[in-house]
Amino acid sequence: MSITYLTEEGLQRLRDEIDYLRNHERPSISNQIAEARDKGDLSENAEYDAAKEAQGLLEMKIAKMEELLSNARVIDESKLDNSKVLILSKVKIKNVANSASMSYTLVAENEANLKEGRISINSPIAKALLGKKVGDVVEATVPNGKVKLEILDISR
Repeated sequence: MSITYLTEEGLQRLRDEIDYLRNHERPSISNQIAEARDKGDLSENAEYDAAKEAQGLLEMKIAKMEELLSNARVIDESKLDNSKVLILSKVKIKNVANSASMSYTLVAENEANLKEGRISINSPIAKALLGKKVGDVVEATVPNGKVKLEILDISR
């Protein structure tokens, strides 16, 4: 698996979620399995089958998150260059076609949240912006075609 770059906040959120899954979800599913097992014949027990399936999915989710955590690297924001767009850059851009401006912070995929203005560095817009400077005009391929964006400002 590849390295995932996270903010300190994103790393803590990942640790908290793994902790919650291990200490709350896992025991809850174990209890469901025990209750279903107590009801008798397991060959025709839909509750037991559902609980065992939920347990398998939970364990898979925990394993994926633990792997992500083991390959995570925290980004030192103080060492990032503000002259060009990088991960954790807050970029103010303008749509050249309609002059609409917007600001996005480029973050790791699992920290993306459009409502908070945080877009994944793997998104088409972020990929077009990475490495560019203020004043550059980039073209990004979005679901409804191509869009030209001018970089107005880069900050942290």
